[in-house]
Amino acid sequence: MTARRPCIAIDGPVSAGKSTIARLVARGLGYTYVDSGAMYRALAWVALDKGIQTDDRAQVLELLRATNIELSPRPDGVNEVFVNGRDVTGEIRTPEISQLSSKLSAMTPVRRRMVAIQQRMARAGGVVMEGRDIQTVVLPDAEVKVFLTASAEERAQRRWQELRERGLKANLSEVLAEVQARDRRDSTRSDSPLKAAPDAIHIDTTGLTIEQVVERVLAAVRQKAPPAG
Repeated sequence: MTARRPCIAIDGPVSAGKSTIARLVARGLGYTYVDSGAMYRALAWVALDKGIQTDDRAQVLELLRATNIELSPRPDGVNEVFVNGRDVTGEIRTPEISQLSSKLSAMTPVRRRMVAIQQRMARAGGVVMEGRDIQTVVLPDAEVKVFLTASAEERAQRRWQELRERGLKANLSEVLAEVQARDRRDSTRSDSPLKAAPDAIHIDTTGLTIEQVVERVLAAVRQKAPPAG
């Protein structure tokens, strides 16, 4: 019988580098990469498309019941995101969707639905999953837990640069304010707040290259979950 491959849980605040690092770690290990945040973004996209207010609990619950969200990993590691069969991968990465998804993710029914889906995806192992509650709530028994962070200023700079590269207008001071607001929302919400698990490995990515961060995560995997046999 083939041994179950471990799960790797990577959490951290917005623009700490989770998606890039998790995707490269998954590629290096031959694991499946799961972007949990894309699921909340997908729901936010539907809410925006239908004009649903996030403070209207009844409408949000109805939206949950009527929405089917699927992630399909591509060979390059990117998660294609489908909402009721429609590919919205390229439409869920706007600042508006980011802020809206943060508000939706603070709602307990939304989190319960997403967590159940994410846990099913990780059941067989061999998964690198990233988000803001993966190591503490979604995969508390993950063999390797990593908490990535960086200064708010550096994370805002990264986010600002990303938006500019995608041709979107952005003001750095406004992006910094949004990052700080997102941090407050994510860390103070009553359900599954952003925090590091007691046994998580902390990596401050400020000033580090992507390659340096990936190697630190892979080193943690080799130490905590060495290959079977």
